[in-house]
Amino acid sequence: MENLSIDLETFSSVNLGKCGVYKYAESEDFEILLFGYSVDGGEVQVVDLAQGETIPEVVLSALTDETVTKWAFNAQFERICLSRYLRDKGINVNPGQTVKSEGLFLNPSSWHCTMIWSATLGLPMSLENVGTVLGLDKQKLTEGKNLIKYFCLPCNPTKVNGGRTRNKYFHDKEKWEQFKSYNKRDVEVEMSIQEKLSRFPVPDFLWQEFYLDQEINDRGIGIDPLFVESAIKLDQEVKTHLMSELKHITGLENPNSVLQMRSWLKKHGLEMESLGKKEVAKELKTVGKELAEVLRLRQQLAKSSVKKYTAMKNAACMDDRERGMFRFYGANRTGRFAGRLVQLQNLPQNHLPDLAEARSLVKQGNVEALEMLYEDIPDTLSQLIRTAFIPRTGFKFIVADFSAIEARVLAWLAGEKWRMRVFAEGKDIYCSSASQMFGVPVEKHGVNGHLRQKGKIAELALGYGGSVGALKAMGALDMGLTEEELQPLVDAWRSSNPMVTTLWWDVDRAVKQCVHEHVSVLTHNIVFTYKSGFLIIKLPSKRCLYYVKPRVEENKYGGESVTYEGVGSTKKWERLESYGPKFVENITQAIARDILLYAMQTLKEYRIVAHVHDEAIIEADKSVSVQSVCELMGRTPPWAEGLLLRADGYECEFYKKD
Repeated sequence: MENLSIDLETFSSVNLGKCGVYKYAESEDFEILLFGYSVDGGEVQVVDLAQGETIPEVVLSALTDETVTKWAFNAQFERICLSRYLRDKGINVNPGQTVKSEGLFLNPSSWHCTMIWSATLGLPMSLENVGTVLGLDKQKLTEGKNLIKYFCLPCNPTKVNGGRTRNKYFHDKEKWEQFKSYNKRDVEVEMSIQEKLSRFPVPDFLWQEFYLDQEINDRGIGIDPLFVESAIKLDQEVKTHLMSELKHITGLENPNSVLQMRSWLKKHGLEMESLGKKEVAKELKTVGKELAEVLRLRQQLAKSSVKKYTAMKNAACMDDRERGMFRFYGANRTGRFAGRLVQLQNLPQNHLPDLAEARSLVKQGNVEALEMLYEDIPDTLSQLIRTAFIPRTGFKFIVADFSAIEARVLAWLAGEKWRMRVFAEGKDIYCSSASQMFGVPVEKHGVNGHLRQKGKIAELALGYGGSVGALKAMGALDMGLTEEELQPLVDAWRSSNPMVTTLWWDVDRAVKQCVHEHVSVLTHNIVFTYKSGFLIIKLPSKRCLYYVKPRVEENKYGGESVTYEGVGSTKKWERLESYGPKFVENITQAIARDILLYAMQTLKEYRIVAHVHDEAIIEADKSVSVQSVCELMGRTPPWAEGLLLRADGYECEFYKKD
């Protein structure tokens, strides 16, 4: 046996979407109902475990045999569920693992995931949608959703169903047979995808990255359960108090209702289109005392980021670790990770000067002290979210991140020498950018220091073809810039970065020529190729970005744009439009992602527990120095000669932004 394709149907009373597969498979009532499999592409077999059938011994031993490649669509689900199943049978699932909590799961290194394969080619990440896009002969059975709802999820007790909370195979024999057919078909579809994609195999180095990702997900990151519980309780108390205060002032039945609140504000002379954070902050500067108090309380009541504490509680495993927080290749145009469950990628920043003290008061549930010290408790709780993550006893966190990684990659790709000099000399890119744009020296808190802000917003908004609209979206007008200053700022940035603007349009021409003429084009060490309905962009790391069914079409301005098929902002598969600067953004972010992965592999032995964008969080022994981690992280990959990297870091007893 060389290959084993698998699909499971399972039951657990734990909500998979809210809690993730690790917590799902920990549940006392977790059960594998059906085990569909195929050996080396042969006829699919379905083992009806719910009715007492057993998995053949040869298949069972293949699950722990590193020489047999296991295939599944979203292999993490099958691997984690089968780990629980095998542990219950007394089988050691990962004999090579010395850390007990990390030996709970089957070693990922003999697993291949068809979902990841699809993602690497710019295809959807759902079995049904991949099947549709690829036009497979055998498609996923659409009635599956109802069957899953019937057999895999708890049901509400009613008189009709005799008060039961779960449907078993004997409650509807006909449906059960359909369920088995559905399970069989899923294995067939997964195998058809393998066959269809066989001309574009996943390179081995990408599988190695996937295994590292799975190890990090399996390891998890610890949370402080007492702190989380206290934060949830405190938030409920404060919200109840805010609600009654607002009811008292406004007389509204539900002050949290946007409609009711807008109507009340209108009666009191304030018309607001939205009650969003920015709009409220703007009005707070000008309104009278009573309205200001109402808006301030309403803003505290609406603070939703504290829901992250509930998400943490939901997803925490029995050992108080959050697992499965990262989706490999979740952003399939760049290959960057996506966040899952607690969504570490978009946590609020912390600006409190006394994090440890505030954290301690929350953990004690000391409302009086918190109210005395902090004006806005929901905001304080929001800033403390990161601090819920803690290292194991006897360990510490080392947080290391790249300094201005995208700006460095863009300068290197474009060959913008003055920018590369700034990084080589360790100068402030925002000051240097302003200096380059306005032809005067600019120093932070020094000579012409007021221009740094313009340099900063230009750097953040204009690197990928952005113009006046991008500056506005980045908040230029809120920062005190006038409408009249915006276009000159765009012009100044572009004229001071001629190599970057050249890169945009060189890439634009290369993509169009490649798609038009079906030829390979090289520019800036990036290779553009057309093959079998894909535009393929080969990065310096040798990883490729894939764009499905590309075309050159007339755009709404009468010019030419490249379009391709992909998952759009509405999460639907559709035709998307792009052009040179947008492709440069994808390429730059993809290279930055490859640099992070190179660093993570360099740091592999250091127990990475999480990573965010350009940052790695390590659960380190007390003897490990920040300097040693940063030195390793800041090493330039061999394929990026001339690219200057720098990693900075700090250590902490709980996670925070330094």
